[in-house]
Amino acid sequence: MKRKFINPEMHNEATFIQFACESEEKITIIENVLQAGGGNRLHYHKTYTEIFTAIEGELGLMVGRKKEIHILQPGESFSLLPGTPHCFFNPGEKAIKFRSETTPGHEGFEKSIMIGFGLAADGHYKKNFIRNTSIILSISEMSLPGIFSLFEPVWKCIAYFSKNYTKTLEKKYCTKMMMQIN
Repeated sequence: MKRKFINPEMHNEATFIQFACESEEKITIIENVLQAGGGNRLHYHKTYTEIFTAIEGELGLMVGRKKEIHILQPGESFSLLPGTPHCFFNPGEKAIKFRSETTPGHEGFEKSIMIGFGLAADGHYKKNFIRNTSIILSISEMSLPGIFSLFEPVWKCIAYFSKNYTKTLEKKYCTKMMMQIN
């Protein structure tokens, strides 16, 4: 079963250590290798907490509406409650390793990584950017902060009318374990 997913646009390699279904939906654990200059965009989770732990190298986090920067040293953790805007980044010149844990575990979050990373690896994410982003935000119960939040009803509508496309993406990019659950 596939557990490792690579996103060349984010310069991130994510390996699922534990799927939610393996812990009675209590936790999702992902180990990430993030190359220099890599990271994701500011977002927040609506229904789950995310804990970041630096393992090797320094992990950068931008947190909150004021976009405060936190640099985690190996062994340090930072917990983000639902609704807290954040993004992660590699502030250094070498690859870093960190762990992210979501509680409770979230199947939609897991699928969003598999689909988003798969589309990016295949060079297809940007070709259908609005629809792909709408689906990712919808299935993962994520949102974008600030002015982008005004477009959330539009994204939800696009995702709703893209159910067949979503099923196609799930079939192509999600692991067999995830597909057996549904």
